Amino acid sequence: MSFTVDKQTLDDLNMLGKYKNNSIFNVFNHTCTRGGGQLLEYMFQNPLSDAEAINKRSSVFRYFQEQNVEFPIENELFDVVDHYLSNLGHANPIVAAMNTCRRKLLNYIGSDKEFEMIYNGIIASIEFLNLINDFNQKLAKGGASSPYWKTIEEMDAILHDKKMAWALNERGVARLSLAKVARFDHLLRYTCREKIKRMMQIIYEYDVYITVSRIAREKKFVYAKANQMVEDKNDITITKVYHPQLTGAVANSVHVDHEHNVIFLTGANMAGKSTFMKSFSIAIYLAHMGFPVAAERMEFSVQDGMYTSINVADNLNMGYSHFYAEVLRVKHVAEEVSLGKNLVIIFDELFKGTNVKDAYDATVAVTEAFAENRNCSFIISTHIIEAGQTLREHCSNLKFVFFPTIMKGSIPTYTYTLQEGITNDRHGMMIINNEHIVEIIKGREVEPAK
Repeated sequence: MSFTVDKQTLDDLNMLGKYKNNSIFNVFNHTCTRGGGQLLEYMFQNPLSDAEAINKRSSVFRYFQEQNVEFPIENELFDVVDHYLSNLGHANPIVAAMNTCRRKLLNYIGSDKEFEMIYNGIIASIEFLNLINDFNQKLAKGGASSPYWKTIEEMDAILHDKKMAWALNERGVARLSLAKVARFDHLLRYTCREKIKRMMQIIYEYDVYITVSRIAREKKFVYAKANQMVEDKNDITITKVYHPQLTGAVANSVHVDHEHNVIFLTGANMAGKSTFMKSFSIAIYLAHMGFPVAAERMEFSVQDGMYTSINVADNLNMGYSHFYAEVLRVKHVAEEVSLGKNLVIIFDELFKGTNVKDAYDATVAVTEAFAENRNCSFIISTHIIEAGQTLREHCSNLKFVFFPTIMKGSIPTYTYTLQEGITNDRHGMMIINNEHIVEIIKGREVEPAK
């Protein structure tokens, strides 16, 4: 079973998107090879739900980070080899040799360029294979205790296979005889094709592991520890988590467990609620990939999935209002929770699309109902602080936290640091007054801000 998310969640968190500069994917999208980039995308689209698999992947990232190695192949060399090897050779070695001789003759009289492509491809492949062998030997210095040892051994076996080892003996060669060109071309593009395909897959792994571990080192991200879910032991602890796309972000710590599995979050607009919930959710997602997270420390029980409701839009095609779209989102999440799954659920301002009285009643009723599912972890934010005061009386498993607003005269400022309790801040009208909206509507002259 894989870790389940849906499009709404991925969009809320801005997880995917190669062509979106501010996506979380693009924090890590710095691979050297096209195949490495494709593997990175696959990992992003398929987070894990097994503690052993998560910890194994993160241990490999950590190992590469400790080795502090660079990708061994220049892009130009890789492109030449990739283009050469992408064309399948002839199965019959005699026919393949005859074709090589024919191409050599045509090339000699200037009417064919394919022999030159093959010749240069073989020379480049020899250099390529020797560089990969050097790199693999460097990785092997970590010994059999390395979490990547089996793959290192597999790569070594491919490179030193009797049908491949000739390339290591030809290191530094400047010229090849026609007989060697014919034989090496057949070995590379037909006989050893499956071995080379597997070797390329491992090289793409190298690319991803080197890239992600380098980013973790540069940005000081950490690797989370995953624990298999145990009944009544659901636990998520993140120390000083922050948003990986924000420079100088304020970090906050969060802990949820079976006894206190609902975080009820209040605070004024712009105080930091949405950013905190996104930071938490992104850390959960990356941790289930085995990737480094933007935090000081993280340990978590592996979840079955995550659903967020942060930027739910109306649906004009379906005729849904914003409020009805919210209701359908809550209904969908409720259906998933009712199946007994272990889920992380994030609701940013429940039912903000309706009137205050209905929003209050619905927030209290829905939060109380969700809180009974101790196997799930919830963060629920609201501006309706009266709902928090009611829930405090009704539920024993809620944690109440808020982001404070500090007034400097009539100007609100924000610490972006969580505090325990329920906020009493009501500064919406003050902000409206500060912007002189009423005066503008009435056509009154507004003095410029000093």
